[in-house]
Amino acid sequence: MRDEYDFSKARKNPYATQLKKSITIRLDEESVDYFKAISEEIGIPYQTLINLYLRDCATSHRKLNLQWK
Repeated sequence: MRDEYDFSKARKNPYATQLKKSITIRLDEESVDYFKAISEEIGIPYQTLINLYLRDCATSHRKLNLQWK
């Protein structure tokens, strides 16, 4: 490796805003199994499928209608 690198012509990553943030979330087993089953059918990882679903909810401003009794 070099002792020194020249970053004078470097530019920012244009995709940096699209990077994913790692979080910890607890989901019930039935929900995870549901997404895993769908992901096997369509051939994409279940975490990606959950992310796509949540992104769709966020972009369409979908809200869950909860009423506590």
